[in-house]
Amino acid sequence: MKLLRHGPRGAEKPGLLDAQGRIRDLSAHVGDIAGRWLLPEGLAEIAALPVDSLPLVDAATRLGPCVAGTGKFVCIGLNYSDHAAETGATVPSEPVIFMKATSTIQGPDDPVEIPRGSTKTDWEVELGVVIGKTAKYVSEAEALDHVAGYCVVNDLSEREFQIERQGQWTKGKSCDTFGPIGPWLVTKDEVPDPQALDMWLEVNGHRYQNGSTRTMVYGVAHVVSYLSQFMSLHPGDVISTGTPPGVGLGLKPPTYLKPGDRMELEIQGLGRQRQQVYAAE
Repeated sequence: MKLLRHGPRGAEKPGLLDAQGRIRDLSAHVGDIAGRWLLPEGLAEIAALPVDSLPLVDAATRLGPCVAGTGKFVCIGLNYSDHAAETGATVPSEPVIFMKATSTIQGPDDPVEIPRGSTKTDWEVELGVVIGKTAKYVSEAEALDHVAGYCVVNDLSEREFQIERQGQWTKGKSCDTFGPIGPWLVTKDEVPDPQALDMWLEVNGHRYQNGSTRTMVYGVAHVVSYLSQFMSLHPGDVISTGTPPGVGLGLKPPTYLKPGDRMELEIQGLGRQRQQVYAAE
């Protein structure tokens, strides 16, 4: 299934995409794409609904973040060998973990704000993993049993705030609008191999990132298992698993976003995002 949330910011309703690519409203049957509805039994209930009888939603309706109730937005850094090389970093001997504020989360096509004082706002197309069942001390073999599905994430980053200022990466990753998620939460039954997905990102029609999850250093199962050794993962938590090469930081010379730029990004089978960039007032 391709689950989604539609409607005005802060008042989104649950929905899904039918076989013809039309949005169907789930709000008469489902509270939200969150909590118990992400558990295996909740997803099974949604899958059993008569899709053709669900109300149609106007195709022009705004899409919100594809999951609600996200308690943790966990990210993995330098998780693509070719991206580590372009930034001059050493491939880490175990996953690099950092947190992104949940206040960054927004819809897939909502505009992106360049924060005050920023000169180095950057893009990163990433595979997002949405937790469906609580995971604590799970093995790699059972890790995917705790995944509800996958989505597209744009892990926007302000490189000066992230790297050149004191402290950890969090403040360069947590600016408002820096976490577009969606358009859909694609349930894991439709993604037989999360390590075989092509992905790309363009700015103003120029393709900067053109990669694949095949070059991940630590795959999804390893990452979920690894994180669960340090923290419980709960339904609705999102893991952003790293980015392939082609980020602005790695270009020669480095290239960053400016007001008026348009980003477009896609992961195979998971949908496409489109964002206009504007400057903070």
